[in-house]
Amino acid sequence: MEIFNKSYLKETRKNLRNNCTVAEHILWIFLKGKSLGGCKFRRQYSIGNFVVDFCCPRKKLIIEVDGSVHDDLEVAEYDYERQKIIEGLGFKVVRFTNEEVIKNTETVLEKIKQVLIQLTK
Repeated sequence: MEIFNKSYLKETRKNLRNNCTVAEHILWIFLKGKSLGGCKFRRQYSIGNFVVDFCCPRKKLIIEVDGSVHDDLEVAEYDYERQKIIEGLGFKVVRFTNEEVIKNTETVLEKIKQVLIQLTK
């Protein structure tokens, strides 16, 4: 069963990559090219019917960068249900706010490194 990068989500993934937020752009600079812990990350990667911000398939790690829209109750409920489904597929989901990524990039990167280390054990 195909669950990764379904063809019907190709245009959505491409659009999200071409219109990323400032925080996503900053984080991608540090994640691309196996530059964080030697792990390959993909951006705007689809798993099932969902498109996630960043994914390290080998470690089964998802990084989500949330803007203020995620503070809305309906969006938060959707995020919770979506995350449960993704975690049910064996992935670990780590969330950061746009503000965290922009103002505390080094702290965010250190937290991601720690998660990658934990997933190696």
